[in-house]
Amino acid sequence: MHPELNVDLTRLNTLALPGRAARYLDITSPGQLAAPELAGQKRFVLGGGSNLVLTGDFDGLVLHMAIPGKRLVKEDAEAFYIEAGAGENWHDFVQWTLQQGWPGLENLSLIPGTVGAAPIQNIGAYGLEVGECFHSLTAWDFEKRAFFPVDRSNCRFAYRDSVFKQEGWHLSGRMAITSVVFRLPKAWTPNLRYADVNQELAAQEIATPTAQDIARAIIAVRQRKLPDPAMVPNTGSFFHNPVVDAAQAAALARLAHRAGRLEGQGSRPGRHV
Repeated sequence: MHPELNVDLTRLNTLALPGRAARYLDITSPGQLAAPELAGQKRFVLGGGSNLVLTGDFDGLVLHMAIPGKRLVKEDAEAFYIEAGAGENWHDFVQWTLQQGWPGLENLSLIPGTVGAAPIQNIGAYGLEVGECFHSLTAWDFEKRAFFPVDRSNCRFAYRDSVFKQEGWHLSGRMAITSVVFRLPKAWTPNLRYADVNQELAAQEIATPTAQDIARAIIAVRQRKLPDPAMVPNTGSFFHNPVVDAAQAAALARLAHRAGRLEGQGSRPGRHV
């Protein structure tokens, strides 16, 4: 296994920023990660490059996670359990699950990136976070030189957060996710918490939407708001809502209410607010 040298990373990040990797290796099977020569190297584990801002060249080894595969692992009376390789394109995977008749991920349609990166960020949109549908994953630990499973209870999922970020594994190259299993309940109910989605469905005159109807509505909304990264470099929708305690939230609500009343009064000469 011989890494490529001095590889251009421009095409591997959705901002199309320039940068080069001193060494680069496509990882298309989990077994590649066990190669002894990878253990002692400075590493960066790269997924879809949609949550990445390159600031220059990387003088170590870039491991581009391109492990393919998707399958139904099992089903029980309550749910389907679907596994996907870390390198699967997230949006394509979501659409595939819907085509198979396994709804539940439709609200996360058109999010850029790969399946393996989704739990790290605990990606979310339109009223759903991936942690809500997550069952387990398998990862390789470069220090212990072993594969290890992680179930939902050990992921410490929070708003755009997880144990992988909290421990800094996404930056240190300590571990690499190789596959993820999702649990999709058979008792599906539409997730219509967002006004944008309801408005799009109403415009299409859909009163009782299917999961695929919701996916199409979300795709339409996202396409209106965001350019295609293949046409205009971007990272999709990215932001982090501020999280405050109840007392701060109440104080801010009072300030907003007061500001609204003052705005309604209009400005007057000599009046200062």
